Amino acid sequence: MWWKILLFVGMSAMIVLSFTTLAPQKQIGESSRIFYYHIPQAWICVIAFAMSMVFSIRYLMTKKIKEDDKASEAARLGFIFCLLATITGSIFAKVTWGSFWNWDPRETSIFVLLLIYGAYFSLRGAVEVEEKRAALSAVYSIFAFVTVPFLIFVVPRLVPSLHPADSVVDQNLKFTMGPTIRMIFFSSLALFTALFLWMFDIGRRMHRVRRRLAESEA
Repeated sequence: MWWKILLFVGMSAMIVLSFTTLAPQKQIGESSRIFYYHIPQAWICVIAFAMSMVFSIRYLMTKKIKEDDKASEAARLGFIFCLLATITGSIFAKVTWGSFWNWDPRETSIFVLLLIYGAYFSLRGAVEVEEKRAALSAVYSIFAFVTVPFLIFVVPRLVPSLHPADSVVDQNLKFTMGPTIRMIFFSSLALFTALFLWMFDIGRRMHRVRRRLAESEA
């Protein structure tokens, strides 16, 4: 219980500091404060999709349905955080570039990622037999994750982009943020990661409870 209180206090402090300290980037101005939320959300979606792939591999190796439950829950949360990253990125685009959507390489790549994992859930909903659904979803999840590093890290750097390229580190891999901004940013990364793991654990337990209820009613 104590860590939940600590997470609440830490998240509250991070939110307050993100709006009361200097903006992360002087050139961009106040709109750059969204970096404290947008980048961690994008980070979490990568972590979640990676976890989905790992649990999918474990399902194919063990055929334990609980691994499929974990894979689907990780993918679900990854999709949610990917959507949040898209929304916060669109807000930043509206303030900075005058339009919510510009088909910038990063906007386009994250949109494609949403489509890929949207298809994952469509696949799960289309197959009724549990074992077959789990197996097909696991294979799809593994191949889907192959696109994640390419769409998130590679594609946006292959072509010119409106998106800030040095919001965290420059070309020499040196931090572009001052000590205070760096502290808030990495605290945000850690807090969002802890929040995601908490949400994942809740979802995993809900899957287990639903299965026990279904077994007791059968």
